[in-house]
Amino acid sequence: MPVFNEEPVLPELFSRLAALFDAHPSFAWQAILVDDGSRDKSVALISAQTARDPRFQLVRLSRNFGFQAAMMAGLETARDADAVVTMDADLQDPPELIPELAAAWRGGAEVVLAVRRSRQENGLRRLGFELFHRTFSSLVDHPVEPNTGTFGLMDRVSLHALLDLPERNRFFPALRAWVGFEVARVAYDRQERFAGQPGQTFSRLVRYALDGIFSFSYLPLRLVTYAGVLAAGIGFATSLYFALRRLLGQEIAFTGFTTLVCLVLFLGGLQLIGIGVLGEYLGRIYDEVKKRPHYIVRRPPPSA
Repeated sequence: MPVFNEEPVLPELFSRLAALFDAHPSFAWQAILVDDGSRDKSVALISAQTARDPRFQLVRLSRNFGFQAAMMAGLETARDADAVVTMDADLQDPPELIPELAAAWRGGAEVVLAVRRSRQENGLRRLGFELFHRTFSSLVDHPVEPNTGTFGLMDRVSLHALLDLPERNRFFPALRAWVGFEVARVAYDRQERFAGQPGQTFSRLVRYALDGIFSFSYLPLRLVTYAGVLAAGIGFATSLYFALRRLLGQEIAFTGFTTLVCLVLFLGGLQLIGIGVLGEYLGRIYDEVKKRPHYIVRRPPPSA
């Protein structure tokens, strides 16, 4: 679980997870909470919980690297587990559903997806989530299960396949779908946030969505190509029309300034959109070439 400024939620999260662990002693549980540069008392609360209950573990990053990097840090820490459940720490994903995910895994599934029947967000965030999930699968080259997010289970084989992917701009649901394996689904109703404010701002969610689209789809590039072909076709047809009129001896009346300005603005806008789309892809290529680590874990100083 990535954690970023979740102080109001953590006591309830600890209580519900501990109750879940106690109710299912046949599993050897480990709750790995990855602090992603929290500025509140999240680290102190998690540290106190790990001292009380060894089933809880803290991984502390050196700064805020973002949700995807924190998720990677947790998955790397859990790479030797038989199965890993990924989830948010804000209790919108109910921990009580984990036994159903584990039952599907024991039934033979290698990846278990928690599929949302409903969600409780309202306003612009709700609209953005619904619009994204409805359109994303039609945009990307590899289908992703609609209404799925972080919440789900992966066994060791599928987890190692995911961790072997070297890319920096990661979109976890699509990567999980890309690696394949035997998939099962468990439906649930996503809850309201238990307390506090969302750590993911709207701008971060937009960037997260763009990472998903540009990392898994060539459609933006194709759309620019199609628009260029269309504009060139219109220009060629217009030129041919006026050339034929000239050959037939018909007069050509030019309206002049307005037409010229509209054409220049249209084609100039088209070119800027194309440059912007190319920039998005080039920026991600640049990130891959730099090969910086996804995250840096804050290590305790060595003892004297």
